[in-house]
Amino acid sequence: MAPSRYPGERLGFPDEGRGSIARPGRRIIALVIDWGLAILIGWPFFHNDPWANLGIFVLMQIVFIPTIGGSIGHRLLGLRVVALKGGWIGVWRPIVRTLLLAIVVPALIWDSDQRGFHDKIAGTVLLRL
Repeated sequence: MAPSRYPGERLGFPDEGRGSIARPGRRIIALVIDWGLAILIGWPFFHNDPWANLGIFVLMQIVFIPTIGGSIGHRLLGLRVVALKGGWIGVWRPIVRTLLLAIVVPALIWDSDQRGFHDKIAGTVLLRL
């Protein structure tokens, strides 16, 4: 099989624009927004405790992905987390995806479609709106 010409080609997604695979820049900015929100929410209650910040971050991901289609950072940057096979993402996919994201390393291992290992295991993909 020939290598993909662009991320998402093997999966049937367009090269750019609506429905294309989210590129690293948007992903990183969304992550920074979400982490910043977790710190802001946790500051008055936990005084910048790193474990509390991580817990808030994880909770926000698990709640917002199935309800609004992505984290607050994702949505602000025009991104959406979807099930690769279509349909509602459900509850288990965001939990698995987020727990793997929280331990960082799986999110740093990408395939040629720019899907992190956390997305591959959860059967999800992050797309542009």
